[in-house]
This record gives sequence, C-alpha cells and structure tokens, in this order.
Amino acid sequence: MSEVLLEVKNLKKYFNTPNGVLHAVDDVTFTLERGKTLGVVGESGCGKSTTGRAILRLHEPTSGQVIFEGKDITKASSQEMRHLRSQMQIIFQDPFASLNPRKTVSEIIGEPLRLYKVHKNKQEQQNHVLELMELVGLSERLVNTYPHELDGGRRQRIGIARALAMNPKFIVCDEPVSALDVSIQAQILNLLKKLQKELGLTYIFITHDLSVVNYFSDEIMVMYLGKVVEHATAEQLFAHPTHPYTKALLSAIPVPRLGAKKDRILLKGEITSPINPKPGCRFAPRCEYAQPCCFEQTPGLKENEKGHFVACHFCEKF
Repeated sequence: MSEVLLEVKNLKKYFNTPNGVLHAVDDVTFTLERGKTLGVVGESGCGKSTTGRAILRLHEPTSGQVIFEGKDITKASSQEMRHLRSQMQIIFQDPFASLNPRKTVSEIIGEPLRLYKVHKNKQEQQNHVLELMELVGLSERLVNTYPHELDGGRRQRIGIARALAMNPKFIVCDEPVSALDVSIQAQILNLLKKLQKELGLTYIFITHDLSVVNYFSDEIMVMYLGKVVEHATAEQLFAHPTHPYTKALLSAIPVPRLGAKKDRILLKGEITSPINPKPGCRFAPRCEYAQPCCFEQTPGLKENEKGHFVACHFCEKF
C-alpha cells in the first residue's frame, strides 16, 4: 500500500477586501501519496496557486489542516516551519521575477545551503552547487552568469536547482512552464519527470493546460472559484469527465490534426463573484443543466465511481 505524504482537510483561505470577504480557497480536501503527482487545473482566478501557497504556508490558511508526514503544519511554530520548509519547496511560474537579478547563478542556487549552514566552507558549498547544476542540465560555464543573461528555460532550471538544494520530499510546481516556449516546455517537463523518478519527489503540479496535466499527473483535481468540482485519476478524468465544467475545459483542448473538427462547449452566463458567495453551486449560472436546487444548495464531493469524485447534484444523469 502506498504511503500518504500529504493530507489536506477542509483547507480555506479568505482575503478581506473593501467589498467583503473573498473566498479564494474554500473547503479543499485531498490526499497525496509519496512519489505521485497531483495536477490542479482550472481557469485563472480559480484558486490553484493560492491552494499551493496555503499548503506551504506562504499564505496563512484561514482554517483547515495540512498534514505533512503525519504532522499538522498549520499548528507548527516558526522554528518548526523553518525545518519543514527545507522539505517542502516551490517552483514559481515566472522564471525571471522569482530570481534575484543582483545574484549570480551560483549565489542563487547556493542561497538555501548558506541559510541552513549545510556546509563547513565555501568550497564544499560550491561543489554542491555544481552538482545541482549538472542535475538540472545547466552547464558549469554558467556558474557566474546573471539571470538576465540567460533564456527562460535556463532560468527555470535555476529555479528547479534552488528548489532541490535542500533535498526536499515535496514540491509545489506553480505553472512552471506556462511562461516558456513550447519546445522548452517539453524539456522542463521531461526534466521534472526524470527528477521525480531519480529522487522520489512528490509534486503538486498547478497549470491551466490540460494537455500538460494529462501527460504529467497521476491524479487531477479541477477547481472552479475556490471549490473542487472534480477529482479523479488522469485516466478516469479524460475517459469519463463528469462535471459540466470539466467537460467544457476538455472540449477546449486543440486537436493536433489538420482539418479535424471538435465540438466545443461554449460557456455562457455570468461568473459568480467569489466575494461573499451565496449558498449553491458556483458554476450554476453558467451550467446548462442547472436546476433551482443548484442555486440554493452547495454540492459536496461525491464518489461517482471508485476514486472519481464529483461535486454536482445531478452528476449521475450525465
């Protein structure tokens, strides 16, 4: 039986705004096994990145539990979190904005090693930095270059090397390829897969690209306005999408064949405001199957088939 590395229970993250309380992440629950990848998908603003950051406590959760290796880290002290942060890392979306432009490649990758005093002297640290650079496919000749001198793919490799510096067990990949050219995207995805196999890493992979998440993930969680609307294995989700929102997302994936036709599901209606949301399904105003109860009762995640969870009052009918 696989070991559960991360368990998230009823995670919520709300932000106060002048117009009310914004429900960025609302009651997210899932488990993630060691060595597996959970893909998190949805439109911009659905709460994907906020979920990842709340799990790492880069955003303090409003409520809920984040249990990492059996310990609820939402109750951990700052000293305990310092140790935990070496085991839980993040790769940011923008490979330029996330790097210090005043530091060289060597200094950026070596920063965690210096902060945690991993090595006795600078030479040991430098050797470790060179090993990390080789691991992620960066040439040794780039050791003293600055981020602005490099292309997007190499910058993202620096971010990956920095994330790996403390030998973590779990990494949140926050849209790590969305800012890169398609050919570079493939290189970075293959690198992340290779590192996962070699180092036994566990990923949460956040993206809006369903083609990427299908290739990369073991399980997929679909979010809409802070809520999880569907959660299944990648195979189940692509073979039998159940929630109307998931079906609409999948219908938008381009078909890579000349002259191929595909029926697009075009969503209509107003997007529900995530500020002080009323009870009911948040997707209901855009759903062609919505009934009066959808606007009054919030659907919970139900197991439609083994390992396939859907938050919809009428999913059995689709």
